[in-house]
Amino acid sequence: GDDVSTRLIKQALKEIVDHEDKRHPLNDEKMVRALEERGFNIARRTVAKYREQMGIPVARLRREL
Repeated sequence: GDDVSTRLIKQALKEIVDHEDKRHPLNDEKMVRALEERGFNIARRTVAKYREQMGIPVARLRREL
């Protein structure tokens, strides 16, 4: 049940981050919207928690010039 959805959300988060524009990385709020487009209904704080668990830095630290 819950473990599966967590795994799916983390997988989707990884794909979103892998394919984002590194000059304009998505903040947690935009990641929530990207997940909603994929059919996941998730709170921003949960996205932040998963992102941290996955070792993904905040948007400004992912920016590449």
